[in-house]
Formats: sequence, C-alpha cells, structure tokens
Amino acid sequence: MIKVICVCGARPNFMKIAPIMKAFKENGGFQTLLVHTGQHYDQKMSALFFDELKIPKPDINLEIGSGSHAVQTAEVMKRFEPVVLEFKPDYVLVVGDVNSTIACGLVTVKLGVQLIHVEAGLRSFDRSMPEEINRVLTDSISDILFVTEQSGIDNLNREGINSDKVHLVGNVMIDTLLANREKAEQSPILEQLGLEKKKHAVITLHRPSNVDDMDNFSKIISAFEVIQKDLKLIFPIHPRTQKNLEGSFLKTRIDSMANLVLSEPIGYLDFLKLTAHSALVITDSGGIQEETTILQIPCMTLRENTERPVTLTEGTNKLVHVDTQDILKHYNIIKSNDFEARGAIPKYWDGKAAARIVEIIKSKFYESN
Repeated sequence: MIKVICVCGARPNFMKIAPIMKAFKENGGFQTLLVHTGQHYDQKMSALFFDELKIPKPDINLEIGSGSHAVQTAEVMKRFEPVVLEFKPDYVLVVGDVNSTIACGLVTVKLGVQLIHVEAGLRSFDRSMPEEINRVLTDSISDILFVTEQSGIDNLNREGINSDKVHLVGNVMIDTLLANREKAEQSPILEQLGLEKKKHAVITLHRPSNVDDMDNFSKIISAFEVIQKDLKLIFPIHPRTQKNLEGSFLKTRIDSMANLVLSEPIGYLDFLKLTAHSALVITDSGGIQEETTILQIPCMTLRENTERPVTLTEGTNKLVHVDTQDILKHYNIIKSNDFEARGAIPKYWDGKAAARIVEIIKSKFYESN
C-alpha cells in the first residue's frame, strides 16, 4: 500500500485536489490522508467546495486561519510536522502556489519524505508576487513535478531541475471543470440574478496590486463605469477586496453603478454556470484564465504578466494593463467581435490529468522499491 498525504489549503486548491483524490480511490493500492490547512476558512470559500466537488471530508484540518505570509507559513509548518511524523507517508502531495504549498513542502523534505508538486513549473517571472516565490521554492525541493503546459517543462529545464523528475500530465483544474460541466448547468444562478445568457460579464479581483492600491483600483472602477452601460457586471467579491472598499471613496462609485452587482463569494457550480454563459470575464486570477480557455469565453486579465502563457498563445486570454484606457481598448476589441473567442485546447487538457498523475506515482514507487 502506497501512503500519500494530500494537502489543500485555499480555494484554488480544492478544484485541483478533487480529481486527484478520486483517481487515488479508483486506482486502488493507495492509502491517503487528506489534510486541509484551513488557510481559507469561511463556508463559501471552503466547506461548500468540499460538498459540491465531492471531495472526501478532510481527515485533518489544521485550522490556521488568516495572517501574514510569515505567520501562515510558520503555523502550517508547526501543525503539519506532527501529522507527517505520525502517518509516515511515502509521499506528500501539494498543489498550486499558496502559502500552505511551500510550508508543507518544507516540512516534508526536512523529514526525508518524497515531495510531489502538482502544477509545477509555472512562472510569471515577477518576484513581487508571493505566489511566484512559493512556486519557485516548492519546485526546487520537489522529487516529482507534474506540469500543466509546455512552458512549465521549459522553465524547469532552465532552472536545472532533473528532467527525470518532470512529467507533462495536463491540468487537474480542467479535470474538475469537465467533470462538473453538466452538473453546473442545473444551477439556477442566472435566474436568481435575473441574467440572460451572454448579456453579463463576470469580475474577480483579489491581487494586492489591484485591490490594495487605491489608485489602481480607481482606474479599474473607471473602466467598469463605462462597461456596465453595455453589460451587467457580476462581481462576487473576495473578502480582501470587500474590506478595502468599506469606507473608501470607491464604494460610493460602485454603489452608484446601476448595472454592477456585488455578491458574496459563490460556490463552484454556480460560478461555473455564471462564467460559461458570460460574454466576458475580467479577472486577476490564475485559474480563471485556464477555465475561460476551456469554456471559450473572452478573458481580460488585469496583470502585467501571467504564469500561464498557454492561455495567451492558445487560449482566449488577453493581458491588459491596469489602466482605464487600456481596459476599455481591449473591451471594445472583444465587443467588436461580438464577444466571440476562438482558442485552441492545450495538450492533455482533456479531463484525464489526475489519472496520469496517479499512474506515474505508482510506477515511480515500484521502480524505487
């Protein structure tokens, strides 16, 4: 029996861990322990996702909650170490690039356990992003690295990672999307919000450079004031963004927009339905760039870079400067094309990435034992 601890901590991780847990169960021969670090801890951001995505209830919840990067990382390390010592796994599997990823990775390798990183090799080349630091460090200490796109292979090769450790398997986020597409169609979210198909845009913003910097946030809001004249804007607001808005001059401007709807964070199935039938998505998220590529929805990413370049070269994503005029320029181009996007589907984004991952882990284990 191959013993694996699987770690998830924040909302983007849940969509990645779901198909992996399912594949372990279906494959057989594995004993798994699911650890939720509790980095995202409210009902909408956490428990709801476990229910919707049929992720087994976590065996252990470290319940670390919020805090600075240092506090979160330290708390995860302190609470995760006893778990590894007690379970004695053959592997610890971490996903993505959140603080929980690097924290659990450091504990793992210092205890002499093999570390697996799912979604390895992605690079924005922007060290001001905490996620970039987490990605680079986690990859440098991992024993098996599973990659979503060719750029990941190229980046790891440049960084001197042994190619025997690196495997292009596809994208587990897409496994989750494809597995839930039909189920998401049953969601009543469009009716609840009074929306017609292709008559709304979806907004997600949470990066500090966009929502902590009030000058940048103001530029984005100025663009929304124009766009909402054409499309209803649905903005499920991240707690961080909500906190920044309260009491600010921007809240008044947002409240005065008749066609902008603020909502609490919404569940995965509702969000998938909302996105799949939108005219446009405006985001600063990494994963949503991938989802819109599969859904063939135009996506404007309000960032100077992306760690997922295949969404630009093959998908439906466009990088847009955080500048009112640049946002409106790209919006008008998309509008002139009747909000149609035609992109290709990247290699191995076929719903079978998790199955490939589990097969490779099994073969690696038996090769070395």
